[in-house]
Amino acid sequence: MIRTDLALEAQEMCQEENRGEIPGVSVEQRKADVATTTYVEVLNEEGSKIMGKPKGMYITIEAPQLKVADADLKDSMSKLLAEELKAFVPKKEHFKTLIVGLGNWDITPDALGPQVVSKIYVTRHFFEAYKKEEDETMRAVSAISPGVMGTTGIETVEIIKGIVEKTKPDFVVAIDALASRKMERVNTTIQITDTGISPGGGVGNKRKEFSKATLGVPVLAIGVPTVVDAATLANDTISLVVNHLASQTEKGSSFYNLLKGMKDEDKYQLIREVMEPFNANVIVTTKDIDMIITNISQVIANALNICLHPGIEIKDVNRYLH
Repeated sequence: MIRTDLALEAQEMCQEENRGEIPGVSVEQRKADVATTTYVEVLNEEGSKIMGKPKGMYITIEAPQLKVADADLKDSMSKLLAEELKAFVPKKEHFKTLIVGLGNWDITPDALGPQVVSKIYVTRHFFEAYKKEEDETMRAVSAISPGVMGTTGIETVEIIKGIVEKTKPDFVVAIDALASRKMERVNTTIQITDTGISPGGGVGNKRKEFSKATLGVPVLAIGVPTVVDAATLANDTISLVVNHLASQTEKGSSFYNLLKGMKDEDKYQLIREVMEPFNANVIVTTKDIDMIITNISQVIANALNICLHPGIEIKDVNRYLH
């Protein structure tokens, strides 16, 4: 299977396979000046089985300029993301949130979660210190970057489950880096889902899932694809070659017909088989990933700060960061 954590890409692959609509799955798309937002909802078990995704809502925001975003675009994306997030928060005025930054601080493409947490306006300690249950300008927010099993020796979900049992948040927001099947979506796409997340799934290192079933409270997952594997990159390159050959009127050649007639998944599997003896199917990211992770983590953190604290607006967010 082609590696991807994005429900939109899973839907695209299934649609190509079925040559039409997918039973049990609804898709809606909205376009704005800064981004295109696609809503993929898995409605029932039939749709879940076909898609290979749990039932629930998957929102994908695609903004090609996100990887080179200026201050204005980051502000616009933060507002757009905040509006989408508001649909998932508990339906009551005062609620408590735990934000979990999944990933490894020491590996830049995997450091999205920890970097977001470093920019979150945490407030639970204020409520604890002053024995308050509510406030007009803020809500109780706590945040943690628990690291990865390779450095802690503990399943991350076990750490978070203990925190949930002790602090009793109304819901959990988990942020993680993802994998994509298309290079064009790397660092340009944000996915939101209410089905939870399985850390490491996109790179073949799947850990125990974060979900309501494992934590006992609703889990909202936010992810950004920051990597592809080498076979995916090669597959994209072949597609570009096919398009180039088509534009050069080489459609009659046997080479063109061979490539054009192959499905993406067949090409991907062929490339993986060729690479396997050389152990060459590595995970690939962009050379400017440091700057990109800094910028996208700022967008996500700003959106969460705006969404969770009624007294914060986009012009205020930098003032609150620590």
